Amino acid sequence: MNYIDGFLIPVRTTDRETYRDHEAHWWPSFQKHGALSIVVGWGDDVPAGKQTDFRRAVDLLDDETVVFCWMTWPDKETRNKAYAALESEMTEGVEMPFDGKRMVYGGFVPILQEG
Repeated sequence: MNYIDGFLIPVRTTDRETYRDHEAHWWPSFQKHGALSIVVGWGDDVPAGKQTDFRRAVDLLDDETVVFCWMTWPDKETRNKAYAALESEMTEGVEMPFDGKRMVYGGFVPILQEG
């Protein structure tokens, strides 16, 4: 099975297209380094929970929307090499259209994959 990176990102609601363009701009670089797919979901039905929820996870502000996305890789090794190669490219002079300090992310090993 593939390896998965998952992300929760707080994005200003008015910056939806700017954020989409940001992801579209960077996707070819990730793909060139081995990423297989990306899905970027704009929060549409993100209810408040009783103890925790997507909103609290990113300390969402009133003028923001939660983005849920994931990227698939052939394996963790390919993903790690890609991030190492892209690290300087993605940090030098790049203005992020979101608050990266409140982004939640992690790598995951699939234990069930259907469809």
